[in-house]
Amino acid sequence: QVQLVETGGGLVQSGGSLRLPCAASGLTFSSYAMGWFRQAPGKEREFVAAISLSGISTYYADSVKGRFTISRDNAKNTVYLQMNSLKPEDTAVYYCAADLGGSAAYGSDSSYDYWGQGTQVTVSS
Repeated sequence: QVQLVETGGGLVQSGGSLRLPCAASGLTFSSYAMGWFRQAPGKEREFVAAISLSGISTYYADSVKGRFTISRDNAKNTVYLQMNSLKPEDTAVYYCAADLGGSAAYGSDSSYDYWGQGTQVTVSS
């Protein structure tokens, strides 16, 4: 049974930082590209960042470029999202997702095979 478990969410002030780990189990982690998405209240889920199977290639939404960093540790079956300089508009539920083999359409949620349950990030002004 595949499980993706996000942790690390919480309440932080504007300008602060959070690190979100996502631990994977029940799959061959190194065979999956990994992505982070987020969904704010009343809005559609949107792409945040993605990382290739090896971790060599990373991709970011324009809204987070330069502030967020995605990384992975294949030995620990974990993907991370380091979020710096947080803004109130970053407030959302953050989800990690796994894409078997990776896809050029890394920004599309339909490319992903498995999803975590999400973790809430709230940024106060």
